[in-house]
Amino acid sequence: MHINEHTKIIGQRVILVPYCKCHVAKYHTWMEDEELRRLTASERLSLEEEYEMQARWHEDEDKCTFIVLARDLIDSGADEIAGMVGDVNIFINGSTGELTTMIAESKWRRKGLGEEAVRMMLRASLKQDMGDDGFIIIPQWLHCYNLTFVFVCLLVYHL
Repeated sequence: MHINEHTKIIGQRVILVPYCKCHVAKYHTWMEDEELRRLTASERLSLEEEYEMQARWHEDEDKCTFIVLARDLIDSGADEIAGMVGDVNIFINGSTGELTTMIAESKWRRKGLGEEAVRMMLRASLKQDMGDDGFIIIPQWLHCYNLTFVFVCLLVYHL
């Protein structure tokens, strides 16, 4: 989605940045994990196919994908690639939005990063004026859509 390509959303624990070509290699490495593909209902893609998918999603006006960066890593000097821990997406279908998130790096799971990423995406997509409360949106995006979110909760238990 072009409308968010220069957007960065900063929260307390995560920073959301648009999914771009520089992220594809690490994202592909995550998606090589069979369990992660199963949990996200994703197909295995070649690296070339992953680059093609990222390019299509960048052009597609009904998909908005951000990479989730661990703010602790970024604040301690890690570059953007090293700070990647997952992704968060909004898929738009008419007036309905589907929001998904994945924390791919296992050591960053169960720390509230996914929850914060979801809250930030919802807030950014539904609120006109972000105010001065820790979120930075440049430029504004997605609130140009009148979206209704349908929430489906998937609980995954590890036995």
